[in-house]
Amino acid sequence: MKIFAPTFILVLAIHAGALAQEAGSDDARLLRDGEKHLRNIRQLTFEGENAEAYLSFDETKLIFQSRLAGMECDQIYTMTIDGADRRRVSSGNGRTTCSYWLPDGEHIIYASTEGHAADCLPQPDKSKGYVWKLYPEFDIYRARSDGSEIQPLAVSDGYDAEATVSPNGDKIIFTSTRDGDPELYIMNIDGRNLTRLTHEPGYDGGAFFSPDGSKIVFRASRPRTEEEQAAYRELVNEHLVRPTNLEIFVMDADGSNMRQVTDNGAANFAPYMHPDGRRIIFCSNMDASNRRNFDLYMVSINGGEAERITFDGEFDGFPMFLRDGKHLVFCSNRNNKNPGDTNVFIAEWVD
Repeated sequence: MKIFAPTFILVLAIHAGALAQEAGSDDARLLRDGEKHLRNIRQLTFEGENAEAYLSFDETKLIFQSRLAGMECDQIYTMTIDGADRRRVSSGNGRTTCSYWLPDGEHIIYASTEGHAADCLPQPDKSKGYVWKLYPEFDIYRARSDGSEIQPLAVSDGYDAEATVSPNGDKIIFTSTRDGDPELYIMNIDGRNLTRLTHEPGYDGGAFFSPDGSKIVFRASRPRTEEEQAAYRELVNEHLVRPTNLEIFVMDADGSNMRQVTDNGAANFAPYMHPDGRRIIFCSNMDASNRRNFDLYMVSINGGEAERITFDGEFDGFPMFLRDGKHLVFCSNRNNKNPGDTNVFIAEWVD
């Protein structure tokens, strides 16, 4: 596999050393009491709403969605792992979300509505409370990493987004409403051999592969009572979901052996497996009196009590480990320049 090539290991070793040398001066401002698993935190972005920052396969670059002052909706950007060379790589047309690198480092995927409209499309109906809009105009596109040669990769009459790539670089998993309910689908990296993996009523999304590609971790809602299912179905019919009760699930990469990991009734999302394959880091508001205050937690893949990792008073989320297990990329509201800003950070991980 490409990721184990000797040249890659050398690049990673050099890069990890560079991170260690560059880090170390910001903890007094960025580290919160109780954050014993983090040290040498570095802030990589400094204004705007920046989220879902994911590493390239060679771990030298990040791709993420961002909305800066004056922008009506997110666009896709890349930067090097030290925060330099920030570039917009989406076209600027339509609403975009959920980007990821392809294994060659020369191509990217992301979801966009640009095939349907050049503007950002209306915001979700706020009369419904806090809801996520599953815009049916979202399709998944493939492009070169400079934003050129945009090609549709997964297109349907429904919502197609939240795509991530297997560590072997051969599969893409994503969420789609093409069959009515928001479910997880897997396909080859060229878009062929599409297979539906989940079949239960409820939202299934935000999936990532385990480090060896054998398992998938994801977030899901499971409305149980007739009243809950009716309310859920009413929102889905309007292309909405209410993400206030999401649990973390794990299943094998073929969709079998699904099991629930968390059971706390909170909004749990953005799960990502530690490189040891035995632990999951995720974002939750389980301890928050303000339900919009999210922190990072770690739990065994077999469930049990979760350990709280971050203690900032606002949002911490979207964690992703480097393959060495010694560094963590995440997004946070800490050290905001402006209210509502969310920025990208990288920290050393301490077990």
